[in-house]
Amino acid sequence: MLDRDRLHHDGYALLRQAIPAAWLEALRDAFDQGVTPSAEWPVPRGPDWRHALVDLDPTVMAACRLPVLLAAVGLLIGERFFLSQVEGREPLPGGGYQGLHRDFSARRPGDTVSALLFLDDYGPDNGATRFVPATHRLPADALPADLAHGAKGLLQPEGKAGDILVFDADLLHAASRNASGARRRSLLAGYRAEPLHAQHQQSARLRGVRMDTCERFDPPPGAVG
Repeated sequence: MLDRDRLHHDGYALLRQAIPAAWLEALRDAFDQGVTPSAEWPVPRGPDWRHALVDLDPTVMAACRLPVLLAAVGLLIGERFFLSQVEGREPLPGGGYQGLHRDFSARRPGDTVSALLFLDDYGPDNGATRFVPATHRLPADALPADLAHGAKGLLQPEGKAGDILVFDADLLHAASRNASGARRRSLLAGYRAEPLHAQHQQSARLRGVRMDTCERFDPPPGAVG
């Protein structure tokens, strides 16, 4: 059972084993078949990452619409929303490090949510995402001065393929260096409040979005208020 108040306070939820185990092989295949060199994306991608075009794959689309995932997203956004994009990402051996950052909401706090759907086991050794709970509503002058070296309360969970990390786009977060070189494939899905659709369409092609984003999802009861 998802707790709306805790979600809004913490800014994230870690959904353990939310992806059906029977889907994982198909999702990994979709990732590996969709790997596309940086130069073939509309905008070049980071050189220390493997990026995959996956947004036309039916199993990927089904995973992004899992009821528990949509419920968590709906509780965070608090109004009708849509799936704006999904792509595959994997830090290359020795690569993937990011400084803590925010992806930022578009028009109001909470209107943009991200989800990482893990296709491999993950942890500190292979570049697991780290984040700082409850930082999504802090003003800029209340954030740590040196985000490159971490922050108080930093978490770096580990888990199994099939887990999903859902978080507010304003939450401080970052990928880590894949020191072990073990595979850490994930799907990065983005969700946005319905009023942002026209804005989304203006830049969708630049981000390599090919899928239809017209479907709408309603937040669960109790999401608003």
